Amino acid sequence: SRRLPSRAQVFLFVFFTPPPGALPTMDKAVDQVVDAVVTPAQSFSKESLRLLKRCSKPDRNEFKKIAIATGVGFAVMGLIGYFVKLIHIPINQLIIGGN
Repeated sequence: SRRLPSRAQVFLFVFFTPPPGALPTMDKAVDQVVDAVVTPAQSFSKESLRLLKRCSKPDRNEFKKIAIATGVGFAVMGLIGYFVKLIHIPINQLIIGGN
């Protein structure tokens, strides 16, 4: 004797079972992974290679200019930091009341 499903079971099956094709299949999941991961990675690698091909090694004069500009930048930032610290030492002594 086979038992028939109850009305509640039939209702749940009819109204809460997704239609065919609503759940992602393996092909859709693979396509989603390709769209989310592989395609941006390929695009990034192509753009990176294009950038590397366009770049060239600087000649001696250009390297010297870049090195001087970097050194001047370091010196300016160091001086700014030194003067900020120099100003804050007396202010800190007044606030804390050092000996």
